Amino acid sequence: MKKALIFALGLLMLSCAPKGDTAAETASFDQLIHMRRSVRDFDSTKTVSEADVRSIIAAAQEAPSWTNSQPSRYYVALSKEKADAVREVIGDWNRKNTEGAPVFIVSTFVRGLSGFRRDGEPANEVGEGWGAYDNGLSDALLVLKARSMGYDTLIMGGRDADAIRGIFDIPEQETIMAVIALGCRASDPQRPARKPLDEILTIF
Repeated sequence: MKKALIFALGLLMLSCAPKGDTAAETASFDQLIHMRRSVRDFDSTKTVSEADVRSIIAAAQEAPSWTNSQPSRYYVALSKEKADAVREVIGDWNRKNTEGAPVFIVSTFVRGLSGFRRDGEPANEVGEGWGAYDNGLSDALLVLKARSMGYDTLIMGGRDADAIRGIFDIPEQETIMAVIALGCRASDPQRPARKPLDEILTIF
C-alpha cells in the first residue's frame, strides 16, 4: 500500500512538474517507462520552452544507430503559427486529440545511411527499414526524456506527408515518419493492458 501511494504521488508530481521540481529528475527508469503515456488530452494553458525542446532532442541524439550514422532529423513547430499549420494537416482525429498541445515535432530519417554499405548497397534484406528502426530508437528516447521533464507526448502516423514537407521545407532525401505532439497532460490516461510476457518472449 505504501509503495502504491509513493508511485501515485510520483505520477502526480511528474505531470508537467514546475521548474525547480526535482521529482521528475529523480524518477527511476522503471517509473518513467510506466508513467509515459500516449496523451490525447493536453493542457492548453501550459507551454514548452525552446530550451526544453533542445534538451529533449539532445537526448534523442544519444540513441544508437547503424554505424553511428545518426539518420534522424527533427523539425519543431514551436510558434503558434507553425503549430497551427501542422494541426491542419494531421487529420480530424489527431487534430481533436492534440487540441491543447503547444508544440509539434516531426521526425524523419535520411535515406541511404542506416543499413547501407559504403558502396551504397544495402547491407542486408531490411534496407531502408534500418533508417526507420533507428528513427524509432531516437523517438523512444525523445518521449522518455520529455516525460522525465514533466511533459507528455502523442506519436502520430496519420498526416499529410507532402504538406508537412512543405511546411518545414524538408529535403526529398528524408523520409517523414511521425508527428509527435508535445505538451502537458490535462488528465491522466489509463494504462492499456500489455500482452502477457510469455506471448511475446521466447527464450532458448
